[in-house]
Amino acid sequence: MSWVIVVLYSLSLLFLFLFSLGQLHLAWHYLRRLRRPLPEPAPLPEEQLPLVTIQLPLYNERYVAERLLEAVAALDYPLKKLQIQVLDDSTDDTVALVAAKTAQLQQKGVWIEQLRRPGRQGFKAGALQEGLRSAKGEFIAIFDADFLPPASFLRKTLPHFADPQTGVVQTRWGHLNRHYNLLTRLQAFGLDAHFTVEQGGAARPAVTSTLTARPASGAKPVLRQPVAGAPIPLPKTWT
Repeated sequence: MSWVIVVLYSLSLLFLFLFSLGQLHLAWHYLRRLRRPLPEPAPLPEEQLPLVTIQLPLYNERYVAERLLEAVAALDYPLKKLQIQVLDDSTDDTVALVAAKTAQLQQKGVWIEQLRRPGRQGFKAGALQEGLRSAKGEFIAIFDADFLPPASFLRKTLPHFADPQTGVVQTRWGHLNRHYNLLTRLQAFGLDAHFTVEQGGAARPAVTSTLTARPASGAKPVLRQPVAGAPIPLPKTWT
């Protein structure tokens, strides 16, 4: 029995060592990037702004759904080039709240639709894939229900796709209640440090990480569609 404990202990130490080694690798690349910052891409001219589809996967988000729709509709982007899909799998009164807000925004000229499906096959990933069937955008932006994207979000992220090798642009979190109490300040500090090292370190050629090779849960990614308007399957690991 003692040898089993020794083996488990050794495997645990090996895992911690390899994980720490990976984090040190990312931190090293992050520090190198500080000395050689990547250049900021030039803003896109108004006439070159592409058609973008924004996907908003929802499931019983009555307290934040309306706020999200209002924030996305307020993005600084031409209305005719912004398709908003509310992928609503809700089973509570969120459905009615979203329907009312969607109708209100449509009256203001916003290109927005509430998409429902009979089941929840694939859950969030399934909803995103279903939305891609009617997505018109050359680029896909995804926001979770508790996010409030700044008005400049698309204008700041899309120029990074000028590099044809760029397939995903992932942004960092902000915090609405960072200064509410000690716990929220500590949580914000931990998340900021995590994303700073993970994203800063991985944003180098030939650097990969299992934590940043896909959009992290809750993060705000923008993805390029290989063919405009053509549905593509999302890997299930992207949930």
